[in-house]
Amino acid sequence: MNDAQPPRQAIRTLQARKRIVLIAHDGKKTEMLEWATRWKDTLGRHELIGTGTTAKRLHNALGLPIEGLMSGPLGGDQQIGARIAEQALDVLIFFWDPFSPQPHDPDVKALLRLAALWNVPVACNAASADFVLSSPYLDESYDMSIPDANAWTQARSV
Repeated sequence: MNDAQPPRQAIRTLQARKRIVLIAHDGKKTEMLEWATRWKDTLGRHELIGTGTTAKRLHNALGLPIEGLMSGPLGGDQQIGARIAEQALDVLIFFWDPFSPQPHDPDVKALLRLAALWNVPVACNAASADFVLSSPYLDESYDMSIPDANAWTQARSV
C-alpha cells in the first residue's frame, strides 16, 4: 500500500444548523465569554457543545442551551475528537492559550489533527472565530470533501 493517507473522495454535507463546539483554556475563558456574548444571536441558531467549565460559564452567561462534556484534561478533548471522527461536529472554536503549558497538550494536538483530517473548520482566537461565524456558509447547507475512510480501510487490508 503506497497511500499514506486516505484520498479526499467522499462528500459530507453540513446542514444549515451547525453543531458548534466551544472550548477555551482557563486563560482564555473570559475572552471566549466576551466573544460569545457578541455572537449570542448567531450562536443561538445552532447546536452548541462545550467542554467542562467553558460550557457551564457560557450557558450561565448567555442563557443558551449548550451540551456540556467533560473538562478537557479529564477527557473532554477526546470526547470531541471522537465526535469529529464520527462526523457528529461541524465547527470547532477553540480559544487555546499559547502562554500556558497544558497538562493535556497531547490531547489538544490529537484533537486538532482530527479536525484537520476531517476538514472541520477551526478557529483558535476571536478574530478567526469572527470570520467563521460571519461566513455565508454558516447558516446554509455546505458540501465539503472528506477522506474516504472506507476505501482507505479496504485498500490497507489488502
